Amino acid sequence: MSNWITYSIGFLAQILFSSRLIVQWLTSEKQKQVTTPTLFWSLSLMASFLLFVYGYLRNDFAIMFGQALTYFIYIRNLQLQNQWQRLPKILQIFLFFVPIFIVIFYYNNNAIDVELLFKNEAIPFWLLALGIVSQVVFTLRFVYQWIYSERRKESALPLGFWILSLFGSTLILTYAIFRKDPVLFVGHVLGTVIYIRNLVLLHKSA
Repeated sequence: MSNWITYSIGFLAQILFSSRLIVQWLTSEKQKQVTTPTLFWSLSLMASFLLFVYGYLRNDFAIMFGQALTYFIYIRNLQLQNQWQRLPKILQIFLFFVPIFIVIFYYNNNAIDVELLFKNEAIPFWLLALGIVSQVVFTLRFVYQWIYSERRKESALPLGFWILSLFGSTLILTYAIFRKDPVLFVGHVLGTVIYIRNLVLLHKSA
């Protein structure tokens, strides 16, 4: 697939990711406290799906790994807000199973695809390790958020979520610079600013 199509998918994913943060930020500014609108999770799910596909097309395991870890947490938050159940059944099935099919496809083509993912000349091992660590740290924010929300039986974004977001985003920005990946760089520059603003809002409300 041509590079312009691949990058278009990646930038569209980052636009959606940035849009969810802007929606969340504006909603929080209006209410003078950190809140989680339903649209945040809907945009997250769509963006994650596209970025997973982008990682697949770029043969970038770090990107695919990060999205695979958070994808179903987005679905769970939509369930907690009673929004997932309102989607058409065919769309639920599509969103739930397509990423799984992509992983199975990779596994069944392991002779070629594993080489592309783990022995990609464009990504030396140290950079791949940095990318994976960055994605794990960035993903831990949603694991933390998921556990927090399950305990409260409602979808919420606590303080620890924003701290992990800022730290993980900084690591991914570093990876993006070395990887020369404009999609990751542009997406996380805006995100970093909004993470800092949410931390300020939480500090004021405390």
